[in-house]
Amino acid sequence: MNLEVITADALEGIEHGFFTRKGGASSGVYAGLNCGHGSTDQSDIVTINRSRVARAMDVAPENLCGVHQVHSADVLRVTGPQTGEAVRADALVTDQAGLALVILTADCQPVLFADKTAHVIGAAHAGWRGAVDGILDRTLDEMEALGAKRENITAIIGPSISQSAYEVGPEFLDRFMDEDPENVQFFANGQEDRYMFNLPAFGLHKLRSAGVGHAEWTGHCTYADADRFFSYRRSVHKKEADYGRLLSTIRL
Repeated sequence: MNLEVITADALEGIEHGFFTRKGGASSGVYAGLNCGHGSTDQSDIVTINRSRVARAMDVAPENLCGVHQVHSADVLRVTGPQTGEAVRADALVTDQAGLALVILTADCQPVLFADKTAHVIGAAHAGWRGAVDGILDRTLDEMEALGAKRENITAIIGPSISQSAYEVGPEFLDRFMDEDPENVQFFANGQEDRYMFNLPAFGLHKLRSAGVGHAEWTGHCTYADADRFFSYRRSVHKKEADYGRLLSTIRL
């Protein structure tokens, strides 16, 4: 099946991966490893794609634990395999072995966390709204509640939209300036009244300000590399009907 997965040296010893779109069973605009049941792709094909990820992570498909992502700052503590309807939240944490925490993205930041000493992991979906509203801090809070220490936590931001592809309007800048005038550093001038927003740099700033021991971005832009990544914004620009979802996961 030739799945492609991006890993981070800083998380060595913890099973994890930012899966690209390569190696999946989907076709058309979803061609490759579309893992989003929220897309209009065929449900059974998405299930096949997710089962391939489960096999690669050496877990049963029901041990892929996700949430119904809603751009919130809510975090779910996972204690066992999930059944029934997914909880509305945007991050998960656990101290249980054999459970793979799953985040789906298509431009937003997938963030994987681990305290190797305390054996506590987390995964978060951090678009601009979630990052502003505190999803990364809340994930760290919930990891601490399970025994992790912030100074021992490694956080890796996976493939996300980069600044060169993220054009926003003046009202977007105003939202960030209202939170903190120092946020101007994450914006560059674009055409006319537009700005270019650096989402990964903002995510790193939030993580480092929160006191994590180590934070980095893998450096992959979802918009720029159509062969490897799905991108919501690219699909809009190409006037496509829908887009695939990338899966990022971590397990003890």
